[in-house]
Amino acid sequence: MNTDQAPLTPLVACLCATWCRVCDSYHEVFAQLRERHPGIRFVWVDIEDDEELVGDLEVETFPTLLVGQGAQLQFIGPVTPQLATAERLLAGLAGADAVAASPAAQALLARLQHSCS
Repeated sequence: MNTDQAPLTPLVACLCATWCRVCDSYHEVFAQLRERHPGIRFVWVDIEDDEELVGDLEVETFPTLLVGQGAQLQFIGPVTPQLATAERLLAGLAGADAVAASPAAQALLARLQHSCS
């Protein structure tokens, strides 16, 4: 790693659907996360409205969070819609290694990093 470069900004994407009532309640939690963590980019992704962006990734449980830093996918999976749960997840991922993920999840992270830069 080149220590002369600034670290890459972490990205947290909430993968949801308009029809999902649990996702509706997660909007406020996600907004609170954004306020509490100004050094992280937060992106709300509707899997149907943003179908081209989501690509081949199958999301079965909502809300699902995707967390990455640069090209490194650190987490993808469903979360319960409580602020404390998301806070613990983010704290636990600080400095975490990449996880093994499907090519579709890795491709989504790359598209999100590109579209959100």
